[in-house]
Amino acid sequence: MNRYTYVAKDNKTGEIIKGSIQAESEMSAGKLLVERNMVPRQIKEFGTNPFDKFLNRITAKDRINFTRQFATLIGAGIPLSEALRTVAEQTENKSMRAVIEDITTAIDAGEPLAQAMARYPKVFNHVYIELIKAGELSGTLDKALMRLATQLEKDAAVLAKIRSAMMYPAIVIVVIIAVMGFMLFTIVPQVEGLYSDLNQPLPGLTRIMVSASNFLMSYWWVVMIIIGFIVYMLFQFSKSKRGIHMRDLFYLNVPMFKQLFIRLYMGRFARTSQILLSTGVPMVETLKISSDSVNNVIVQESLEKATVRVANGKALSDSLKIQKYIMPILPQMIAIGESSGKIDEMLGKAATVLEEELDEMVRTISTMIEPILMVLLAVMAGGMIGAILFPIYSLVTLV
Repeated sequence: MNRYTYVAKDNKTGEIIKGSIQAESEMSAGKLLVERNMVPRQIKEFGTNPFDKFLNRITAKDRINFTRQFATLIGAGIPLSEALRTVAEQTENKSMRAVIEDITTAIDAGEPLAQAMARYPKVFNHVYIELIKAGELSGTLDKALMRLATQLEKDAAVLAKIRSAMMYPAIVIVVIIAVMGFMLFTIVPQVEGLYSDLNQPLPGLTRIMVSASNFLMSYWWVVMIIIGFIVYMLFQFSKSKRGIHMRDLFYLNVPMFKQLFIRLYMGRFARTSQILLSTGVPMVETLKISSDSVNNVIVQESLEKATVRVANGKALSDSLKIQKYIMPILPQMIAIGESSGKIDEMLGKAATVLEEELDEMVRTISTMIEPILMVLLAVMAGGMIGAILFPIYSLVTLV
């Protein structure tokens, strides 16, 4: 499906409307506009500039801003279409604005909000759509949107902290590679030249570095092609079913980070379940949607097994207790909720505890990584410097 921007006349009001629409072709877009009782005046494919999609990609921040503004306007009693148009006018991102305008057009044509948003699964995920649907049915759309905005903000904050923790290691690794490259391409050839002029054999470690330097200088393009091919194949494999399974299994078993990831998944599941239950979504449906939200197929399989048991009449706490990769705090808190009739409230408390533990773990890991990486940098850079200085010292001794 492609996205087209259009200018059309509304047959009912005579108003000139600008917006965007998804269709297979320009002709299909025109037919859709006619079906919506509009006369197309201009239809143009969106994003013909190759940089448009990159510069105007929809980010988590765009979704959060849209949801928060939309919730505020709906809560103030502004009609749905008018609220969407107001948010669209305030949206700077062209792609997000086009999505909102298309949703507005669909609403004007009589479609439910959830159905209109479901056209954009990359922007509004399954959890988002289900919460909007529940809010529409219960007449609490403003509350559903507020809960969504809060959840999106918390998810974004957690991911930002994890990315921030990973930034320092990434910078150190880049520095290590840059230092090694500089030495291999500049200093090592000079050392080889000194030994060659004096007709002296190179030490073993220096000889290895010289060979590596000569190979990279002569066949750098081959190395780049090989690296590019490996990256491409890994990227393609990561999108396959087996690749996703291996990646998610790695997250759950990688040293130092596995406890961080499991808390991330459990917190996401608990928070999503709490929001869905408090909005009035049935338990089994809540579990199915929340299982999708964890974004890890291994954990999702465990949650789906628990969902089957709940559908067969078992208690949620007992169903989760026997599953792998489910932290004990979750069934324990749910059991209290089952006794008091406040499962959604206890899920919220469990999510809060897990999110606080996650924050603490991110800080701890960041503190632990720094000295480890500094030692690694010192060993690698020191080894290369030693391999260069030792032959130079030997030459001085020889002279």
